[in-house]
Amino acid sequence: MKRDIQRIMLAAAKPLFLIFILYMLKIVEVGMHWDLSHLGIYPMEKRGVFGILTHPLIHSGFSHLLANTLPLFFLSWCLFYFYRGIAGKIFILIWIGAGLLTFIIGKPGWHIGASGLIYGLAFFLFFSGILRKHVPLVALSLLVTFLYGSLVWNMFPQFASSTTSWEGHLGGAAAGIA
Repeated sequence: MKRDIQRIMLAAAKPLFLIFILYMLKIVEVGMHWDLSHLGIYPMEKRGVFGILTHPLIHSGFSHLLANTLPLFFLSWCLFYFYRGIAGKIFILIWIGAGLLTFIIGKPGWHIGASGLIYGLAFFLFFSGILRKHVPLVALSLLVTFLYGSLVWNMFPQFASSTTSWEGHLGGAAAGIA
């Protein structure tokens, strides 16, 4: 029992630390009257390359950050709990893959936020669970589908709002599947 609680807490530590960093960055940005959106991805231009690494750290406002907080925590926790041996590598590959694909297919403008990472995690957890055919992972796949199945619509320009980076969502999903 103690070992299970320890494993649960250990899996939560990395997502909580990331979320702490996201909120600290937003608090500093607002407190200092800075605009860090230039740290996002600007597709197919030299000024946007650095954003491949930094875009999930930057959000347009607290409402944007708050909307990403719970899914980012839950999906990251699932990754680090159920896939602890490969979780770090998968997380980094989704982070970079989503950014790279957004850089390649994105419309002109700054693409920011952790949504691509969220999409990548959701798609990885879904497809990995189905492909591995391990009962707890299949159950996790079904839970992810139940909780986040409607995400799929924001990967298409017809359904996403004009201020939403559907390209980032699609890039994240593709990175998660890959």
